[in-house]
Amino acid sequence: MTLPKTPSFRLDGKRALVAGASSGIGEGCAVALAEAGAHVTLAARREEPLNALARTMRAAGFDADILPLDVADIAATDAKVSAHGPFDVLVNSAGLARHSPALDTTPEDYDAVTDLNVKGAYFLTRTVARGLIEARKPGSLINISSQMAHVGGIDRAVYCATKHAVEGFTKSMAIEWGKRGIRVNTICPTFIRTPLTAQTFENPERVAWIEEKIKMGRVGEVTDIMGAVAYLASDAAALVTGASLLIDGGWTAD
Repeated sequence: MTLPKTPSFRLDGKRALVAGASSGIGEGCAVALAEAGAHVTLAARREEPLNALARTMRAAGFDADILPLDVADIAATDAKVSAHGPFDVLVNSAGLARHSPALDTTPEDYDAVTDLNVKGAYFLTRTVARGLIEARKPGSLINISSQMAHVGGIDRAVYCATKHAVEGFTKSMAIEWGKRGIRVNTICPTFIRTPLTAQTFENPERVAWIEEKIKMGRVGEVTDIMGAVAYLASDAAALVTGASLLIDGGWTAD
């Protein structure tokens, strides 16, 4: 009798691009991929936080370099990523939220959030995929979406709209590129404790709403995302594409 063998979760020899890597979920994803053996390129608008993270990662024995870019600048991002690719793994954690009641949404806020969360994510994913296709390589492309891609939220009409859109183009891209060995998935976290969510956790009404919805009885931590991104990037997820991996403590189970 021959026992089945678990596919490898390792990423040795792989090159990974992590956009939005300068803090929070993006930083956690970068570390997770590096721990699994990938060479990680850290990308974000702010160069100094990237340099600081790269130095810390290299001191820990990981392979990391930086690529300053603004995902919302489509042309510049395409040029930089194309010049530095191809990348075997993409994690797009660059995102923006400007919460307000729907009646108070301004066109400026709508455009800013949509330009980064949808347009930027779409074209970054396309650019990395094009590099893989030209190199005739398989790959794993992961967009950090949200539980709000599957439900609605208070004061979050624009944000929810953008994350629902990410789910849509992810499924379509997965269909188009599946036979090329390119997998496209999303990770959908609940509220994760990061510097960007600090303001939400300072609002007692929002905290009460969050605690009511999360069935596990606690908010998320960056470490809750790290195992998921390593899994989706690896051969252990070789048949997973067009999927949404919900890490929401049961929020969407209702």
